[in-house]
Amino acid sequence: MRTQRNTQWIGLFLIPIFMGVLWAEAMRGLLLTWALFAVGAAATRLSIVQYYSREVAQRSTGEQVEFFRRRRLIWPVSALFWGLTTLLYFDRSSLADQFICWLILAGLAMYSINSLSSHLATMRAYLNTLAITALTVMGWRMAVELEFSGPPYHWWLVALLIIFWQVLRQAGLRLHVTHRKNFELQYRNNQLIESLTRQTQAALDAVEIKNRFLASAAHDIRQPVHALGLYADWLGSEPELVHELAPKIVESTKAVNQLFDSLFDLARLDSGKIKLNIDNVDLAQLLHDLEVQYRPLCEAKGLQFRVHVQPGVAVSDPILLQRIVGNLISNAVKYTQRGGILVASRVTPSGRRIEIWDTGVGIAPVHQREIFREFYKVPTHAGTEDGFGLGLYIVARLTHILGHPLALSSRPNKGTVFRVMLTPTDPQAAAARAVASVQQLLPGRLRAADLQSQDS
Repeated sequence: MRTQRNTQWIGLFLIPIFMGVLWAEAMRGLLLTWALFAVGAAATRLSIVQYYSREVAQRSTGEQVEFFRRRRLIWPVSALFWGLTTLLYFDRSSLADQFICWLILAGLAMYSINSLSSHLATMRAYLNTLAITALTVMGWRMAVELEFSGPPYHWWLVALLIIFWQVLRQAGLRLHVTHRKNFELQYRNNQLIESLTRQTQAALDAVEIKNRFLASAAHDIRQPVHALGLYADWLGSEPELVHELAPKIVESTKAVNQLFDSLFDLARLDSGKIKLNIDNVDLAQLLHDLEVQYRPLCEAKGLQFRVHVQPGVAVSDPILLQRIVGNLISNAVKYTQRGGILVASRVTPSGRRIEIWDTGVGIAPVHQREIFREFYKVPTHAGTEDGFGLGLYIVARLTHILGHPLALSSRPNKGTVFRVMLTPTDPQAAAARAVASVQQLLPGRLRAADLQSQDS
């Protein structure tokens, strides 16, 4: 449709030229009638093209196709009027005027394959209508009116017209194929540009994540390491304070170890080297092991630590599941200053689940999605200076990989509950999700792989 505007003006310009050539020899009434219909057809085509450019070009692909489908007959109708010009000049005017008229008709036919070859059906309809109409008029003149007594060059004209018609059809087909390859190449180039853009953005995102990682890690590790240095100097100068300083040194060492454990977990997740070992997990034993680990931390803060066990077995990775629940318990202990922690395994109509309840500071709705991002810390939360913003991010990644839906309910200053639904883990699906979680970090690499598979 975008190539048609110039074509319409050329068609309108040729009408007066054609009339000028035949004005002295053709029947003027018939010539004027033809000119009236030809101008009407050309004006209709021009109005369609202008309406398309003004109203339809910005619509959806389906609407554009439907608009063209309803109006595409105007092109073969225009070809019909131009084919009927043979009534005016074939064997009715001088050879010089016939030559000029045939030249105009041939030019229109050749120009049509350039302007219409993008849509093969329309181009063929135009050429077929033009050629068949001209051949029909010539056949009527030769067989009915002249009863095959006309000059021999009539047959040569018929033969040349048929050959020219078929040559134009083949040339139009080749041009259509060329157009299609060019559009496909343009589309593929756009895909490659999009892929490169995504890869560049992924690289920039990786740099940003790395910078945030270094800044956060440096900030979080500075305090416990600095404290370790101070305690060590203090202990060196006053060894009699060993009983007072030793617990503080242990706490600072635990903080450093916790940071490195989180960083190692994150590195394994992002590298895709996490190994899955799906097996039956005894929930009672799992919660007992976690109770042994975290009860002393709660009691040291003056918090109650309760465990409610509904015996049963879950199909999961025992190490990763323990890491998930452990991170949630550690998070609950960190942000609870009074009250206590409840860890429970329950049986529900939809299956088994583990719940971690706390009476801590809670999480406002505006932050409840953000807390699962890496290095995110809720502003104004007491205790965030001791956290690294990785625990819940790792929990979200691991629950997604294992296929254990994670739910959160929280009220500020009232407490929080995390629920891990223990849907049985399918090993193959979990492995696929582990690979996909890594690829999502680099969308450009995934897009490039898609393009490569399309090329193959």
